[in-house]
Amino acid sequence: MLFKHAIESVTHLFFPHICAGCGSDMISQQQLLCITCTENLPLTNYDSYADNPVEKTFWGRIPLLYASSYLYFSKDSIVQQLMHQFKYKGNLDIGIYFGKKMGAAFQSGNRVPAPDYLVPLPLHPSREKQRGYNQAGILCDGMAEAMKIPVLRQAVTRKTRTETQTHKNRSSRWQNMDGRFWIENPGILENKHVMLVDDVITTGATLEACGQELLKAKGLLLSIVTLAYTTA
Repeated sequence: MLFKHAIESVTHLFFPHICAGCGSDMISQQQLLCITCTENLPLTNYDSYADNPVEKTFWGRIPLLYASSYLYFSKDSIVQQLMHQFKYKGNLDIGIYFGKKMGAAFQSGNRVPAPDYLVPLPLHPSREKQRGYNQAGILCDGMAEAMKIPVLRQAVTRKTRTETQTHKNRSSRWQNMDGRFWIENPGILENKHVMLVDDVITTGATLEACGQELLKAKGLLLSIVTLAYTTA
């Protein structure tokens, strides 16, 4: 036991393991976040109640069984730091960690039946190749581990690469996404409850466009879950 502790101490000295949120090295090899960052995560708790702000975002736009986000997102916050590490720096551990949290939160809310499938919001193949992964797919992997539900990565595809949605208003975002998605095999989705997953929701235009395509499958029930919800 003492020998193992000594090895861990030497390893930490030369290859420090730091908190993904604040960069502190006061953390064990098994932890992703330090205690302070964990306690300061801005949880929404939307899983626990209906008609939450995420569900209201889609009112009159798309029929949903359930919608939620796990964290609030704001500029210069710990969530922005974590999202940047996950989305652009290849820290996939963040996606798995929070995917598990999202899955557990859905189960504890116990508001609607569990979905049959988890479906990550697709990236265009060229963008996924450039990045090396789809962040929504990584979140789904963590959720699947917690919920014991399969992930359908090819259920829906993005037909054309779109311009970035940053700095676009809701109308422009919808026009940018309209007709961009395609169901590969509608039959496998018939009469199923599908949970569409993404990293962050702003106006909801991209998720709405993808959801509209998924709802072309006969009898499909749709839910939407994201890691974060933009507050400003």
